[in-house]
Amino acid sequence: YRLYARRALVQTVDFFTPVVDDPVAYGRIAGANALSDIYAMGGRPLTALAIAGFPKDADRGVLSDIFRGGLQALTEAGVALLGGHTVQDQEIKFGYAVTGEVDPARVWTNGGARPGDVLLLTKAIGTGVIATAIKFGRAAPAVADAATRSMVELNRSAAEALARLPQGSVHACTDITGFGVIGHATEMARASGCLVELDVDAIPLLDGALELVDRNTPGGGRTNLEHFGAHVNAAAGLDPKRVQLLYDPPTSGGL
Repeated sequence: YRLYARRALVQTVDFFTPVVDDPVAYGRIAGANALSDIYAMGGRPLTALAIAGFPKDADRGVLSDIFRGGLQALTEAGVALLGGHTVQDQEIKFGYAVTGEVDPARVWTNGGARPGDVLLLTKAIGTGVIATAIKFGRAAPAVADAATRSMVELNRSAAEALARLPQGSVHACTDITGFGVIGHATEMARASGCLVELDVDAIPLLDGALELVDRNTPGGGRTNLEHFGAHVNAAAGLDPKRVQLLYDPPTSGGL
């Protein structure tokens, strides 16, 4: 929403059910995830409103920890928490509506990719598979911890690095969330009128994701394959596990 010639507002909202057992980490992940859309547009997040749903008999200490974790993410990003709204729900849900600012002349969209562009990915993938494994007690502590560290990491540093490039250097940008690498690449390709070529072996994977993919592919990963698979040409001889991870729906993925 343009305010002045060189200043506009950008807004986003995101919330979801727990993806890790630690309530503070869950809150931080929810915060980092909600901020990612602002960073992906080349914006600077300013304020946030909390959105939460909790069962009537939920442990108040757990709820406090979730909010505390979320505030940690906002504080790290320099974002002011202005308030929020909670409702009773059968399942815990938490996230934020975030407002940021951006220079209208430097807004990044997913529709500007050009032939010859280099595709950058700023985080390893596999958090969807690992989060599913955590729910069923099938993720080793070291694997779960590494995935959590990835999910709580803000996309701020990556966005700031891109913003320091000369104006016009970044032709398209998006954050990798529910549609997975292939889903978001497909959307970028469609919006840009281009093909996107992925070197499967060059895409970084979180430790343990490859070993867990067979038994822990989340429903979103299967849905993404069904929805986007018809638009993908896969070279012969690729590792099917690595290919499946490209459809994995990450939480708080990279740019």
